[in-house]
Amino acid sequence: MAGAEEIELSHSLSSSESGTNLQTADRIELRFKELTYKVSVGLGFNTGEKDVLKNLCGRFPPNQLIAIMGPSGAGKSSLLDVLSGYRTNGVSGQILANGHDRNINAFRRISCYIQQDDRLQPLLTVKEAMDSAADFKLGHRVSKEERHKIIENVIRLLGLEESLYTRSSQLSGGQKKRLSIALELINNPRVMFLDEPTTGLDSQSCTQCIKLLKMISKQGRTIICTIHQPSASLFQMFDQVYLLANGNCLYQGATGEMVNYLSAINLPCPKYHNPADYVIELASGEYGQDKINDMVRHSENGKSTQWQDKSYIMFPSTEHLNNNGIAKKSDKKVKTGCPTYFQPTLQDTSYSNQLGVLISRGVLKIKRDSTLTHLRIIVNILVALMLGLLFYDSGKHASGVRINYYLLFSILIHHVMTSMMLNVLTFPLEMSILIKEHFNRWYSLKAYYISVNLLDIPVAGFSCLLFTAIVYPLTGQPLEWDRFAMFNFTSLLVVFIAQSVGYMVGAVFNVVNGTFVGPVLVVPMMMFSGFGVTIKDIPTYLKWGSELSYLRYGLEGYTSAIYGLNRPELECDQLYCHYKSPKKFLELVSQPPDHFWSSSVTLIGILFLIKLIAYFFLSWRIKVMR
Repeated sequence: MAGAEEIELSHSLSSSESGTNLQTADRIELRFKELTYKVSVGLGFNTGEKDVLKNLCGRFPPNQLIAIMGPSGAGKSSLLDVLSGYRTNGVSGQILANGHDRNINAFRRISCYIQQDDRLQPLLTVKEAMDSAADFKLGHRVSKEERHKIIENVIRLLGLEESLYTRSSQLSGGQKKRLSIALELINNPRVMFLDEPTTGLDSQSCTQCIKLLKMISKQGRTIICTIHQPSASLFQMFDQVYLLANGNCLYQGATGEMVNYLSAINLPCPKYHNPADYVIELASGEYGQDKINDMVRHSENGKSTQWQDKSYIMFPSTEHLNNNGIAKKSDKKVKTGCPTYFQPTLQDTSYSNQLGVLISRGVLKIKRDSTLTHLRIIVNILVALMLGLLFYDSGKHASGVRINYYLLFSILIHHVMTSMMLNVLTFPLEMSILIKEHFNRWYSLKAYYISVNLLDIPVAGFSCLLFTAIVYPLTGQPLEWDRFAMFNFTSLLVVFIAQSVGYMVGAVFNVVNGTFVGPVLVVPMMMFSGFGVTIKDIPTYLKWGSELSYLRYGLEGYTSAIYGLNRPELECDQLYCHYKSPKKFLELVSQPPDHFWSSSVTLIGILFLIKLIAYFFLSWRIKVMR
């Protein structure tokens, strides 16, 4: 960011500061006692558990910018995950909000977690992203005028005015980080967790980011972030430091008191040495494990508050606490200059509101998506033309029945592979954004999944119709509207099933593994589809495979649409045409002449089953990642 932009950012921060202060009763002090986090290690029968966090204690008051520091593998991100509620499995100990046991659901409504990578919708502009976030978080509880004021206030607060109409994918690293913070500030969270907020930023952007967080914390919020090894100037901006090594606390207290603490335990910081660098060297074991043990003992693994700035520690009265450990509104009004449109929002928006915003945001993404929309349409046109020219008029004559059958199977594989692989390749990126937004309570998983499936219908429907409209007449299929509709309906069902399989694979596997697993799942479906080996020739002990193959029912739907419905004898352009009667060919492929509707009903059943399985895997994946 240029110097002029930095001055403008500073001005916008100072001008907005007076209008966003939290009332005293709204501020949250976090404490944790004997906090332990264990993870499973090893494979097969050699599994065990590793203590990532070891009986940690700590106290994070409001109005402070708190840094969790330590070398790689010290447990910084794990502590942040546990405190935010992102990790729940393997956690033991006590976490308190204003002196009461934290209720995780209530706490998540007043907190947010901004992870290290900026998980933003790449196709939305800053303004569109802010509008969507406001709709998700505020819904109909806030009028349009008030919502506009909130967005305007936050944008000015973070200095994003000049980037309003820039897509998120085109923002700089610093702008992406500020947008990530801005999206979560809309409902004025009381506690903010940030994992490595300066990663990937240059020194100037790092300074601006920490200044921004410092300013936000002074409005009454509790800001907790991990940071690896800050410069001396960045280090001094933090109010409190929580130093970790191997899952133990080496120091907890004011930043300005850390040098005195080191001197008091006979580990003085060398002159002209950056204290942040020195404590990381100590925590890394460069001066011996005994020094780490001494620091853990003197800090009492986080219990000691001797080196904290006592003026920042808040002792809330019980009249401000409810049973969930969340501050209650006091009957006595406190004048803080906080406008009513910037008060904390503690309730989730309605399901219908979430679904409506997801669909409207999805429509914007569909219009701009060069892969899932534009490329899909182009590919369908090109493949339809290629197949149409390759199998030109194959459906007209009785001599070309077998060739036409190959065409039907080729069309089936095209629809399956293109639909499935698009989701396998693109859904993992969408998955990371979903996990962030879902955890921060933007919307429910059910609302998201329903919106995704609804948004698939127009794009997939248009692509199928376009493909069929090209390939159907070029290959000489019977020009009857009912047969055309049946053919296209079968294509649509197969596409929806393949897309659901793609969601399932994309939710469970990353892109690399998914590109292997996806095609592998199609192979058994091809083996039992009845193409090559007819259904009647499949061994009895493998018949179950043909009952589960959606490709079988798709192929049956195609052949019924083309050769069923009592189609009259085909034109023979040779001396002898064995399949002049379509019924003979249907007998060859072991298919009754009126099998279309039963195949379609089975495909619909498989579609709903796979969509349910995909939803289960999506839900399971989110739980496993936490």
